[in-house]
Amino acid sequence: PLIIKNVKPSCGCTAPKFPKAPIMPGQSGEITLKYDAANAGKFKKSATVTTNVSETPMVLYIEGEVVK
Repeated sequence: PLIIKNVKPSCGCTAPKFPKAPIMPGQSGEITLKYDAANAGKFKKSATVTTNVSETPMVLYIEGEVVK
C-alpha cells in the first residue's frame, strides 16, 4: 500500500488535504491544495509530499491567477 506520510506546503497560505489511510494497490487517492488568496495577481506555490514509496520527496506545484 501507498502511505502518504505528509504534505508540507511552501507557505501558510496553502492548505493541504490528503488521505490518512493507506491506499491499496488498484485504489486511488487525492491530494488537494487550497490557496488562500490575499491579493490579486499570479501565484505559483509548491507542496512537498513524503510517502513510504521513496526516500526522495515529490514536489507538487499549483499556479494560477487571482482576479478581482
